Amino acid sequence: MSRNVLGDWVMTTKRIVAAAAVLASVAGGHALAADMTMPKKAVVAPAPFFAVSDTSVSYHYEFTATDPGVNKTAKNVFTLTHFDIWQYGTNFFNIDFLKSDSQDPSNGCAAPGPDFPGCDGAVEVYGFYRGTLGFNELSHSKTFSYGWLQDVSFEFGVDANTENTTFAPQKRDVVAGLQFAFGLPGGISLNVAPLFYKEWNHNGFGPTGIAGVTTDFDPTWAVEVGYSIPIASYLGGVPLTISGYANTYGPKGPGFTGLAPTKTELHEETRLTLDLGQVLAQKPHWIDLWGGYRYWYNKFGNDHTLVPYSVESTWLIGLTWHAF
Repeated sequence: MSRNVLGDWVMTTKRIVAAAAVLASVAGGHALAADMTMPKKAVVAPAPFFAVSDTSVSYHYEFTATDPGVNKTAKNVFTLTHFDIWQYGTNFFNIDFLKSDSQDPSNGCAAPGPDFPGCDGAVEVYGFYRGTLGFNELSHSKTFSYGWLQDVSFEFGVDANTENTTFAPQKRDVVAGLQFAFGLPGGISLNVAPLFYKEWNHNGFGPTGIAGVTTDFDPTWAVEVGYSIPIASYLGGVPLTISGYANTYGPKGPGFTGLAPTKTELHEETRLTLDLGQVLAQKPHWIDLWGGYRYWYNKFGNDHTLVPYSVESTWLIGLTWHAF
């Protein structure tokens, strides 16, 4: 399983919000007249339903990802991402298609061991959605803005995945809570979201004597943090951005009697992104080239002292095309 939370969203939020402000400032109309003898009446064109809509396609390579309990594995990942801003909030949808190498074999290839020569690597599909409803937008006010705090929103979302391994995960989860959006000096964007988290899944191994079980985890807490730091002004205008996320999920119980208890999970990723479209063709926000690093502690909640390969440390390199 994998969780690429917030993905390209945190990298483009600052530019998207700026674009939304520009669009809002120019949304208007011209004075029209019924005839030359009638007073002119100003007609304001309605604002578009979506102030900003961005859909992108990405490819990236993970050098030393892990599958807890199995092995380290390189992964090729293709991603479809959509983000939009509308009148009352935002929508973010992300779906990953992940292909492991033979070190993380598909179901039926071999029993877990140090090597799986000749095995076909596992294939995983992981999708998630996050939506927000802004309290300032809903109240048509600036009540929830103060200093660096720009808005407070109700955040909600779901995750789902499937993978053709012996473990056969079928993750389903829901999250809900608040998101605090900050605009910091230097154009830095920071979102902090304390959330309620509830997960259901599948364990193909199960406890001793049981082939596989559906796991119903306890409700727990989560904190999802995303940030974007533009650094072009410090580099003579080279369009570089540092962005990433740092998400923490509390212990969620064993999920099934006889399984080991889960532990607090930390999942963080940092990227350095070059706006390649602007550099090569003067087309900002068209093609991004990026590299990054991910650290995942107690991956999926597994206790790293009991389950091998439950700490992931990997470099990433990728390319994103903002299709429309």
